[in-house]
Amino acid sequence: MSDEKPANRRRHGLTTRLWHWTNALCLLVLLMSGLTIFNAHPRLYWGEYGSNHDYAWMAVGSGETFGYLRFGETRIETTGVLGNWEDDQGRTQTWAFPGWATIPSYYSLADGRRWHFFFAWIFSIGLTLFMIRSFWNRHVQRDLHIGRKEWSPLALWRSFRQHTKFTEVRQSPDKPYNSIQKVSYVGVIFILLPLMIFTGLAMSPAMDANWPFLTDIFGGRQSARSIHFIAAFSLVLFFVIHLLMVILSGPIRPIKAMLTGGERREE
Repeated sequence: MSDEKPANRRRHGLTTRLWHWTNALCLLVLLMSGLTIFNAHPRLYWGEYGSNHDYAWMAVGSGETFGYLRFGETRIETTGVLGNWEDDQGRTQTWAFPGWATIPSYYSLADGRRWHFFFAWIFSIGLTLFMIRSFWNRHVQRDLHIGRKEWSPLALWRSFRQHTKFTEVRQSPDKPYNSIQKVSYVGVIFILLPLMIFTGLAMSPAMDANWPFLTDIFGGRQSARSIHFIAAFSLVLFFVIHLLMVILSGPIRPIKAMLTGGERREE
């Protein structure tokens, strides 16, 4: 039996930390500016075309005194939140999403696009560099590789149960990523984020003229827009859960580790 002490190394490399905070800023601006763009036509369709006279599978609408969110034939009243709300001067507005949730806070499709496209380039370049660097320094192979046993339903269920126990969550910052964490991070980094980029390109008339196959891959420009919107809110759900786990595990240690790198003990 060896008397050597377990080795310590950085839990988060410099590349991961830089990308994490850049990505957080980019995704926040992209979400809020994207909602401004969505306010121009708050309806989602499948296929190549869509207009006010076509059936929308999702829509945010309003009347004179009410707002609503509709999925298919199911309509949910959202008065005061979506579709019909009051601004800071007490005036009733009928944009889909309120000003506090958008960039800019007033309605301007042109300004919303400027914000969105500028940060989309930062986001895309950052993701590409992060992927290249993560394979180069073996961060993916070392920390995110999902072994065959970790794919098993039993391993995933055990990992899920750990996330429901407060004591396990408190200890998680000092442990390697478990099955649920690996599946989540790999799904976000290598599926959801690239999907956001390519569906965004498919909606661009300029890119559509040069790469027309993109819209075909997603089943049409409106389908690409719908997938873009679904992926965006899947990311929102992921980050809400991520922040909840950080808070429950004791926010000081995880945030400090993401700023300084932290240390992780290798068993």
